[in-house]
Amino acid sequence: MKKIKFLDLESQKDRLNNTIELNIKKVLEHSKYIMGPEVKELELRLQKYTKAKYCVTCASGTDALILSLMSLNIGTNDIVICPSFTFPATAEAILITGAKPYFVDVGLDTFNICYKELEKILEKDYKKNKIKAIIAVDLFGLPANYTRLNKISKKYKINIIADGAQSFGGGLNNKKVGSLTKITCTSFFPAKPLGCYGDGGALFTDNKVISEKLVSLRAHGKGKSKYEISEIGLNSRLDSIQASILLAKLKIFNWELKERNKNANLYNKELKEYYHIPEIPKGSSSAWAQYTIRTRNRDKVLNFLNDKSIPTMIYYPVPMHMQPAYRKYNKYKNVLKNSLKLSKTVLSIPIHSFLSNSQKEYIILNLKKAYKLI
Repeated sequence: MKKIKFLDLESQKDRLNNTIELNIKKVLEHSKYIMGPEVKELELRLQKYTKAKYCVTCASGTDALILSLMSLNIGTNDIVICPSFTFPATAEAILITGAKPYFVDVGLDTFNICYKELEKILEKDYKKNKIKAIIAVDLFGLPANYTRLNKISKKYKINIIADGAQSFGGGLNNKKVGSLTKITCTSFFPAKPLGCYGDGGALFTDNKVISEKLVSLRAHGKGKSKYEISEIGLNSRLDSIQASILLAKLKIFNWELKERNKNANLYNKELKEYYHIPEIPKGSSSAWAQYTIRTRNRDKVLNFLNDKSIPTMIYYPVPMHMQPAYRKYNKYKNVLKNSLKLSKTVLSIPIHSFLSNSQKEYIILNLKKAYKLI
C-alpha cells in the first residue's frame, strides 16, 4: 500500500501537471505578473461559482480578513466578536486594524460559533460596548449558521463577516459559501479546499460600494488612477502565477469536493460507534477541509496511529483566549468551556480526494483498534 499522506498535493499536481504548466507558461510569456489577465479571469470564475455579485482577490486569507474590517471602517477601540476555537489569523486581523477581539465559545458538535451565546452577549453588552462586527469562522469546512447569524445582524445592526478560509465549496440552503452573508473571506493557502502554490485569498460581497472599496484598499488605497491615493490601504494583490494555478485547480474542484464528501460519509458510517464524529446540520454541506473527530485519551490514539504510519493533525491545541499573546484580550474572563474541551479532544485524519480504498480501510481499521485503548 502506498504511504498515506495527510494532504496529497503531489497526486493532485500529477493529475493537473500539463494544465498547470501551460497556464504558468502563458504568464511567463505575457510577463504581467501582478494583476494580470488571469487574476480577472479567476475573479469572474469565482463570482460565477459562488453566485456572489463581486469577487476581489488579494494576497492571503489573513489579508482578506483585514481588508473586510477596513472596508467596514472598523478600527481603534471598536470591538469585534470572534470564536476562540480558531486559527490565530481571525483574531490577529482584528487587532491589526486597531479593534479588539471579544472571544466567544463554539458548539461542541459543529465546532462553529454559538449563536445562542452571541444573543446573550449582545443582549447584555451591546449598548455599553462598541461591538461593530462578528467574524464567524466556518471551521473544518462547515459553514456557520448564517440563517441565525444574519437575523442577529439585522436585529442589532452588526455586520457579519464570514471567515470561509476552510469552507470554500461548502454551502447552506442551496447557496454557496461566498453568498451567505455581507462579506465572505477565503484563503488559497495550499492546504485549503482550493489552494494555490503559495499565499492567496479572496473576498466576496453583493455590495457594490464595499467591492469598490476593497479594490482600492488592496492596492494601497488607490483612487481613479494608480498614483491617486484616496485612503490608507495595503499592498495585497494576487500574483498572476497563483491565479493561473487556481484556474487549473478549478477544473477538478467539484470532483475533489465530491470525493471528500464520499470519504466523510464512509468515515461517518464506520466511526460513529467509536468516536464523536462531525455534525452536518440539515441544509448544510461541508467542504471538508479537515475531518475532525473527538476522543478522550487523545494521546493514546495519536501514538497508536503514528505507530501505524497514519498521519494526524490537531487543530487547535490551544484556544485563542488561552494563547500568551491574546490572554489579555479575554476582557470578560469567559471560561469558554467548549473551546477548552475541544482543544484537548480533537483529532484530524486524512480526508483528501486521492485516498485509495485500501488506505481508507486501513485508517478505519486502525482507528477502531485504537478505540480499544481508551
